Amino acid sequence: MKAVKVQYTVKAEYAETNKANIRQVMTDLQALANPGIKYSSFVLEDGKTFVHFGVYSDQDALDVVTNLPSFQSFREQLKASGPEAPPKSEDLSLVGSSYEIF
Repeated sequence: MKAVKVQYTVKAEYAETNKANIRQVMTDLQALANPGIKYSSFVLEDGKTFVHFGVYSDQDALDVVTNLPSFQSFREQLKASGPEAPPKSEDLSLVGSSYEIF
C-alpha cells in the first residue's frame, strides 16, 4: 500500500479552474472503478490551498492515476498557472484506520 499527501496553493483567480480540472480527474477515476485507488481532494478555508490524498494498493494503482490523460492535463495546467506555493508531496505511513482500506 502507498499513501501520498500533496498540498499546494494556487492564485485566487485560478482556484475555480483547478476545481474543474480536479472534478474531471475524479470523474475519470470513478469511471475506471479501480478498487486499488482511493483518491480525494480538498480545498482549505482560504479557497486556494488544495490538499490531495491518494491511497493506492500498490505502485501499479498509483501509475494508473499519474498516467490518466485528465490527471496529466490537470498537472500541466497547474504548473503553467504559476502556483503561489508549488505542490509538495509527502509519503504517509499508516498507523491505524477505523475502516478497511483494501
